[in-house]
Amino acid sequence: MNFNIIFNIWDFLLPSHGGADPGAVSGGLQEKDFTLEASLYMADRLKELGIPVVLTRDYDENISRTERLRRANEAFGGSPNAILISNHINAGGGEGAEVIYALRNNSTLAQSILEEIGSEGQIMRKYYQRRLPEDPSKDYYYIIRETTPMQSVLVEYGFIDNANDRVKLQNDLLNYVEAVVRAIAEYAGVPYTPPEGSGNNFYTVVKGDSLWSIANRFGVTVQALRDANNLTSDVLSVGQILRIPGSNEGDEIVPPSGNVTYTVQRGDTIFMGNSE
Repeated sequence: MNFNIIFNIWDFLLPSHGGADPGAVSGGLQEKDFTLEASLYMADRLKELGIPVVLTRDYDENISRTERLRRANEAFGGSPNAILISNHINAGGGEGAEVIYALRNNSTLAQSILEEIGSEGQIMRKYYQRRLPEDPSKDYYYIIRETTPMQSVLVEYGFIDNANDRVKLQNDLLNYVEAVVRAIAEYAGVPYTPPEGSGNNFYTVVKGDSLWSIANRFGVTVQALRDANNLTSDVLSVGQILRIPGSNEGDEIVPPSGNVTYTVQRGDTIFMGNSE
């Protein structure tokens, strides 16, 4: 079956790591935060294009390997018409983006993803397959190996331990993610439309911020932030990522341009930021 002509292709997103597992860490940054931000954004964009999406996690949750695979394989009944995208940030001294694809698949989607990311200014390292050393007939990464028959792709957006990539990841991550959205839409044969300026954005809160100050800064209400993030209390967790809904019509405060990142600190609440 040719995925290029299937319009109702399913997509499954895997924010890697989470909870007590931060993934790669460097310069005070954690892989799990980048991958969650990337996957939340990608999920919203794909839904806007009419592509069904399931996330393995939508908050800073620690998931075991067994549970991650269970959620992946049960999402769409293990359909061969499903694309699994596993979002990652690399480490190890390199620079640029890489895409790894399954031994059971051809390189078409992986190549398209890498080239689209490259069109956003990121260095394109390579797209490739990686084999398990003790059994070269199998894929190296379990999330690819154990999700047959889905088309499984692992995307590395950059190296967290490379100074140049760290700056790019902080400033341009969502541009790279939008590039992946374009590649998926083209591969699935789904008409692509660029994101509207009023769409949701995703942020991690910094020390001293509160939902009240963030709401005022971005021209939305505290209640809108609560609703967008399904908040049921004033307590925010360390590293929590918040959805920022589109500005309310008539707001006097205009949201700042560019991508801003905030990280919630221990002790912060909705109304009072950490004053230290």
